[in-house]
Amino acid sequence: MIKLRPWNKIKINECNEPLISIPKSIFRLTPHPYMSLGAPYLTGADPWVLRRSVLKRLILAQQYLSEINPQLQLALFDAWRPISVQKFMFDYTLQETCKSKGIDINDLSVKGGINDVIEEVARFWAKPSFDPLIPPPHSTGAAIDLTLADMTSKPLDLGGEIDFIGPESSPEFYKNDYSKMHYSKQVFQDRRSLLFSVMEQAGFVQHPNEWWHFSYGDQLWSWLSKKGNAIYGAALEVSKDITLSEPSLVT
Repeated sequence: MIKLRPWNKIKINECNEPLISIPKSIFRLTPHPYMSLGAPYLTGADPWVLRRSVLKRLILAQQYLSEINPQLQLALFDAWRPISVQKFMFDYTLQETCKSKGIDINDLSVKGGINDVIEEVARFWAKPSFDPLIPPPHSTGAAIDLTLADMTSKPLDLGGEIDFIGPESSPEFYKNDYSKMHYSKQVFQDRRSLLFSVMEQAGFVQHPNEWWHFSYGDQLWSWLSKKGNAIYGAALEVSKDITLSEPSLVT
């Protein structure tokens, strides 16, 4: 049994904003990581979409980053994620984590060990639930995974891979004993802090376990920012007829 997180108790008052395509002027890491694994996106489904207000803030974050360091850009890893894809990736990560630990996921005699792995994976991957009260963050169109890259589209090293299951994924992993850290670790922390700074300035909150995950308007955002409620539930369909230019988003 996967434990619910504190933010899962937050009420959702759906505002019905559409999902909008992310302009290609914001750099994307390709090929898309989950599509490459065979995740079950529907034919024509586009993972590079976000709720209108979330996209507006992402564009602002890119502008803030450019003002601080014009040699850097945001690098998108993932955005909207159908619940079917959430389930596929949860199961895939569970299987791979069990394999790395030498656990046979089909061996009922090691049920306790498997339950520990399930809980570990659930710290990073939200429960793939169709319950409208606890939608996975990415399925709401409110969350985005991203990192930093230079202007040649080369991702920077932030001291850990996106989606890594382990303590290194904590946003402040390299902050402990900062004065005694090796130079490279200071660089990792500085880069993580820069990413957090521009995203926070644009109105996002950061997942407490994942340096790469930010959101606006979902239950985690409401819980961390002490808002009365979330404004986005699960977004099951993409409004393909709606496109907006960047200028209209940032006005």
